[in-house]
Amino acid sequence: MCPSRREPTTPLSVPSPDLRSAFDVLDSDRDGRISLTDLKKFYSDLASSPISDEEIASMISTADSDHNGFVDYNEFERVLTQRKRGNSALMEVFQLMDRDGDGKVGFEDLKGHLQMVGLDVGDEEVRAMIDMAGGELDGGVSFDELVKLLQDGF
Repeated sequence: MCPSRREPTTPLSVPSPDLRSAFDVLDSDRDGRISLTDLKKFYSDLASSPISDEEIASMISTADSDHNGFVDYNEFERVLTQRKRGNSALMEVFQLMDRDGDGKVGFEDLKGHLQMVGLDVGDEEVRAMIDMAGGELDGGVSFDELVKLLQDGF
């Protein structure tokens, strides 16, 4: 029997501890992958109005490159680091949230987006989110600040 040959692969990258902590926040059952249940729990802890299963499934399918219904760490890292290659799903979400196109997600942008996805969030919660990301209430959060927030694990 001939030994099996492995196809050449790209070298495995060492996981960024910053991205790992963000992944771990979303992987609530600690099974090494983000599931629909994990994201439902995350969003239910975040706001009083739940996000629909269809919206969560859409989020998962965006990152789920092997189509197994879950997002593993490598898929998560790929989505968050794609911006370096100019093709970022995260950038697309950011641009969707930036309703006025000024390059920042401000109070009205964020509140409107959260309402659009079915999250009933009060003004103080929106202000706290912007503050947590390092943004100014009058200016909002830039794309880089949003990425930093995700990488720092909230």
